[in-house]
Amino acid sequence: MPEQNQLQDTVRKVVEATPVIDIHTHLFPSAFGDLSLWGIDQMLTYHYLIAETFQYPGVTYDKFWAAPITERADWIWDQLFVERSPLSEACRGVVTTLNSLGLDARQQDLQSLRGWFAEQDPNQFVDRCMELAGVSHIGMTNSPFDADERSFWEKGVEVDDRFIAALRLDPLLLDWRNASVILRDLGYDVETDLHMLSVREDTVNEVRRFLKDWAEKINAKYVMVSLPPDFTYPSEEPSSHLLLEAVLPFCEERDLPFAMMMGVRRQVNPQLRLAGDGVERSDLQALRHLCDQFPQNKFLVTALSQENQQELCVMARKFANLHLFGCWWFMNTPSLMENMTRMRLELLGPSFTMQHSDARIVDQLIYKWKHTREVLIKVLSDKYADLQLAGWTPQRADIERDVKALLGGSFQEFCQAAEPVLTEENAIPVGARNL
Repeated sequence: MPEQNQLQDTVRKVVEATPVIDIHTHLFPSAFGDLSLWGIDQMLTYHYLIAETFQYPGVTYDKFWAAPITERADWIWDQLFVERSPLSEACRGVVTTLNSLGLDARQQDLQSLRGWFAEQDPNQFVDRCMELAGVSHIGMTNSPFDADERSFWEKGVEVDDRFIAALRLDPLLLDWRNASVILRDLGYDVETDLHMLSVREDTVNEVRRFLKDWAEKINAKYVMVSLPPDFTYPSEEPSSHLLLEAVLPFCEERDLPFAMMMGVRRQVNPQLRLAGDGVERSDLQALRHLCDQFPQNKFLVTALSQENQQELCVMARKFANLHLFGCWWFMNTPSLMENMTRMRLELLGPSFTMQHSDARIVDQLIYKWKHTREVLIKVLSDKYADLQLAGWTPQRADIERDVKALLGGSFQEFCQAAEPVLTEENAIPVGARNL
C-alpha cells in the first residue's frame, strides 16, 4: 500500500506539472476583439448550459433569444445555481472556474461576480487562465467562410504566438453551393455545379489555390472539418470529389494533418440555436477508406458518439496515419472520459492525445483542464499499479514521458515532419486519383 500511495502521488505531481497543448478550441486571442469571449455572462450563456436550462419550465425560446445577454445569464443562474444544485459537468465547471479565480459561487451574488470581471484586463486575463489551466498553446478553429473572423485576417491581425491556427472547411465540404458563392466573392473562379467535378480542373485548381492562400495567411498547423454521422466516402457527393481532388492532395503536399470530428447531427432542435445540435453514431467505414486510400496523409480524428469509440481505437491500431484525439463535446464528461482513456491506453498505449478542451470561453480552460487532469491521474495511477503488479515498476522519468505524450506530445510527434519542397514535378496533379 505505501508503494501504491507513493506511485499515485508521483503521478499526481507529474500530471499537475505537465503543460498542455490544447489542440482544439474555439478560442481567439484578445486581438480578435469581440470574437474573444470571456467573463461570467459568457460562461453562463455557454450552449451546454442553455440546453440544460430549457429542460425546466420558464421563459420561452423567443423571449430568451430576444433578451440581452445579462438577462439570459440571470435566468440560467437562477435555474441552475439558485433553484437547483449545479450537479452537471457544465455547471460544476463554472463553480470550479470561479473558485480557481478566487471567487465564491456559493454566495449566489451574480452582480458582484460581474463587477469583478469588469475590472479585469483582457490580455492579462488570458494569461491568468492559461496559467491556472497549465496550458502552453491553444489550437484555434479558423474559418475563412466566417465574414467577421475573415476581416481580422485580411487586416493582418497580429496573433499571440501561443495560439495555433487550424483551417476549418465545413462549408467547403458540406455546403458547396453556398461556399462557392463566397469563394467567387473572394476572387476564386469556381463552378457551383460539381457534377463530374473530376474533369473540372479549373475549379479544382481554384480550390487548391484558396487552400494555399488561407493556410499561409493564418499559418495553419492542420486542416479540419466537423462531419455528420451519415458522411460517406467514396460517394458522388461534392464532399468526396473535393476531398479526392483538392483537399487531401493539398494536405499531402503541405504535410498538414486533416482533422475529422465525426458524429454531430446539426440542429436537432433549431430553437436552441448553437445549443440545438445532437449526436448519432457515425459510419466509420468512410474513415477506413480514407486512411487506406491516402496512406501518405495524416488524419486526426475524434468521434462524438460513445458507440464509435472501440471501433475507432481498433482502427487506429491498423492505420499508422490515424491519430485519435480528445473526448469531444458530449463525451467530455468525467465518467465517459475515464472509460475512454482506459480503453485507449489498453489498446493503443500513450500514442493518442487524451483531451482537447473544445472551449469557447477563455475561462473554461481552467475547469476543463482541471477536471481532465483529475481523470488522467486516476486512470494512470490504476494502470501503473497494474503494471507494477505485473513486475514492471515505472520510474518518474517514464511517467513524465507518458504524460507529456498524452497531453500534446503525441500530437506533436504525429504532426512533425520536414518542410515539403513543392515543385511542378512533385505536386500531385488534378485527376491523379480516382474515387
